[in-house]
Amino acid sequence: MDKQILDFVVEQTHALMAAPSCSQEAKAAAQAWLDAVGTDREAEETKKYIAELEGDIMPIDMLIQFAESDGGVQVFGEETAKAIAAHARDIQSKGAVYCDCPACSAAAAILEKKDSLL
Repeated sequence: MDKQILDFVVEQTHALMAAPSCSQEAKAAAQAWLDAVGTDREAEETKKYIAELEGDIMPIDMLIQFAESDGGVQVFGEETAKAIAAHARDIQSKGAVYCDCPACSAAAAILEKKDSLL
């Protein structure tokens, strides 16, 4: 793998792990991947990491549906849920495909390099 791409993905992986919105599963996969870089486990852990990111990244439609649901109101509170839904609709109208929280933004940046990683 190209060093520049590797450095970028490592940087984004640290950003992902630091994001409050990052799931425990994604953090674990990220750490396992970091630990495997440069070893004979790298290819296997890369596949697992990519699969985890693809499963965790939140499509914008799902974010809107969740924020507007009773579950979203329970998690975020009524005002915050409304604000999240409005923000999500706004970025969707500008072409966003995924949530733009720090975890999803880092995941999207990493997934853009997927072909170079695999």
